[in-house]
Amino acid sequence: MHLSKKAEYALRAAINLGIAAQMGRGALPGSELAEANRLPLKFVERILQELRDAGWVETHRGKFGGYSLTPTGSHRKIGDIVRLMDGRLAPICCASEFAYQKCSCPDEQHCGLRMIMLDVRNAIAKILDRYTLAEVVEVTVRKMRRSGVTPPFAMAGDDTPRDKADRVKTDPADGFLAGFLQLAKPTLPTGTDPPDPDGPSYSI
Repeated sequence: MHLSKKAEYALRAAINLGIAAQMGRGALPGSELAEANRLPLKFVERILQELRDAGWVETHRGKFGGYSLTPTGSHRKIGDIVRLMDGRLAPICCASEFAYQKCSCPDEQHCGLRMIMLDVRNAIAKILDRYTLAEVVEVTVRKMRRSGVTPPFAMAGDDTPRDKADRVKTDPADGFLAGFLQLAKPTLPTGTDPPDPDGPSYSI
């Protein structure tokens, strides 16, 4: 799977809208979203238009107008946004469940390449279709606050100190699942083992 820039920016925009809502912002101007992502405003507005047409984002007019997630948009799976922008999760078209296309292989059913790519597709979908946008936003904001970072789009008066650490390298422990499990731990009864990453998800 290769995540296009369009899908990447759509996910970032949707997550930012979710963070803005948590910060008490009713709507976020497109210009503020573009500035936060360091992207041209026209490009961001085209992406937001597609998200609006899909029913995940709504627009608001007036002095404090802009864009916000719809109630249903915040509960959509991350994989839905990727499919909307990129069309499929599978690395090759013949391994796709929702955007299948026949390839040039003479024996597709016994193709070793297709079989391994089906496993790749299933592993990707297992993660992207498991978590909602709201869950990603919740984990993101909590991690920022634990690190002493002021979440973006915070209202005036939020004096949470910003993180002074210089974090450049990628740490595998910084993944979403680690943050999600930390968030779910307090909800588990005493003496219960942590959730299995391959098991059912926990509500937060």
